[in-house]
Formats: sequence, structure tokens, C-alpha cells
Amino acid sequence: MHPIMVSIPSFRSEDNTMEKGYTVFKIEVLIRGRQHTVEKRYSEFHALHKMLKRIIKPPEIPSKHVRNWVPKVLEQRRHGLELYLQTIIMENEVLPKIFLDFLNIRHFPSLPKTESCGSFETESEESSKLTHQPALLFLRDPYLLPSNNDSFSNVVIEGVIHGIFYPDLQPR
Repeated sequence: MHPIMVSIPSFRSEDNTMEKGYTVFKIEVLIRGRQHTVEKRYSEFHALHKMLKRIIKPPEIPSKHVRNWVPKVLEQRRHGLELYLQTIIMENEVLPKIFLDFLNIRHFPSLPKTESCGSFETESEESSKLTHQPALLFLRDPYLLPSNNDSFSNVVIEGVIHGIFYPDLQPR
């Protein structure tokens, strides 16, 4: 299953004094357990479709010319646009950046649909950097550089070293 799921559960009509009314489609995006909503007009879907045609073979988009105010027609358009987005996700291993931008998805790794950890060939230097703080830090190697002023050995460091490098070693 792909880590992104989209649906268009509803739409609403907008009246504007500057231009004639238009319809806004509410897109719900679920990615790795997080959900957000994006609202787009049909003209934005159409612009996306024109850009996608340059880089992939997108599915057919619902017709541009419909009578906008007929509820049955708007419902068909809503369903068609939902299917359009879902088909793009299903048919593409790596989703184009313009598609991710359209859905307001940021920093999405381009992993295959199988959610694997990736491979060495596809990982960038940026994605392979550690993103956590070190849990343990040695300022010196206690075995190679013993300190002359230590009268007692550091039990904690020795315990950690033995735990990491000799986990099967039983204490005496």
C-alpha cells in the first residue's frame, strides 16, 4: 500500500463579486498517519494535469466544460477528480514534485511503494545523515589511552565497553 491516501469528500460553491462563482473541492490527504486538508478549484486540477503531461502519462481528467451549478454534475466531477488523484498515486512509484506540491506535501522521501528502507544507490547523502543525538560519547578510548592520574578504573565505561563489544562474556 502506498503511504499516501487521498479523497475528496466534499465540495462547496463560492460566490465572488469580482468574478462569477466557482466550486472548491476539499481534498483530504493522509500520509503516514497524519491528515491535512487542501482546497482546490477545478482550474488548479487542470493546471496540474497540463504540467504532469510533460513528465508522466497521467490518467484522463474529468471534462473542463460542465454546467457548474447542477449538483449531480458537480458530484460526478468530485468523484472523477478523486479517482484522478488516486490513479496518479497508484500508477507511479515516485510521485512528481509538482504533484506533491499540489497536495501540500513537504519533504516526502522518494521511496518505492513497498516502503522499504531504500538502497545505497538511491539514498542521498542528506537522507543518510543521523537525525538523533549521540547517546554515548567517549572523549578517549579507556583501553588505548589509559590515564595515569586515574587511581580507580571507571566501572561505568568498562561495563558499557564490555556490554557493546563482549555481550556474551559472563562476569567472574
